[in-house]
Formats: sequence, structure tokens, C-alpha cells
Amino acid sequence: MSKLKKALLITFGSIFLALGILGVFLPLLPTTPFLLLATTCYAKSSKRLLKKMLRNRLVGKYITDYQQNKGIRKSIKIYVLTLLWTTIAVSIVFFAGALWLKILLGCVAVGVTIHISTFKTL
Repeated sequence: MSKLKKALLITFGSIFLALGILGVFLPLLPTTPFLLLATTCYAKSSKRLLKKMLRNRLVGKYITDYQQNKGIRKSIKIYVLTLLWTTIAVSIVFFAGALWLKILLGCVAVGVTIHISTFKTL
């Protein structure tokens, strides 16, 4: 693998990892796809960074459980859904002026709730 390709994969992996970590705290930003992209980039470019990410206390267990089809812990589901609905409700009440935007936010919340609910619960 060329040095440029390796550097690009590490760079993108780091960007995806940062976005995935932000997604843990921002309910409209998806966590899982970004963490899986980061995992893929690191797996192809840096075994050291991959091991470091998988050992990380914040995301390591989450990625491993998801990759092994084990599911998501109940506490994480509750946390994510509570944060999602709180953020959506605040956005609808205080920031979304147009009716179509309120409906769109509600649909996003329902869609994310359904998606998260389909994961196995540990």
C-alpha cells in the first residue's frame, strides 16, 4: 500500500471516529456508521490504531458488540432514545417554526427509534 493511501485512510478513519464519538452525544448524528467506517479505514491502514480504537473505553465495546451481532446494552438504548426525544422535543418547541419542519423532526425521531429498537438488547 502506498504511503499516500495509508495516510488518507488514517485521516479519514480519524475523521469518522470523531464524527462517531460526536454521534454518541448528538442524537441526529449517526454513531454506528461512522464508527464502522473508522474501523474499516484503520483495519486497512493501521493495526495499531485499530487495536487502540477497539480498546477504547467509550467506543471499543460498542463496536465489538455490534460487529459480533451481539446487540446494544439496554442502558445505551435508554440513554440514546431519551437524549433523542429530548433534543427533538426542544427543537420542535423552541426552534422549528414551520409545521413541515416539526413534522420532519418527528419523523426522524420515529425512524431512529424504530432503527435502534431493532437491535438486539444485551
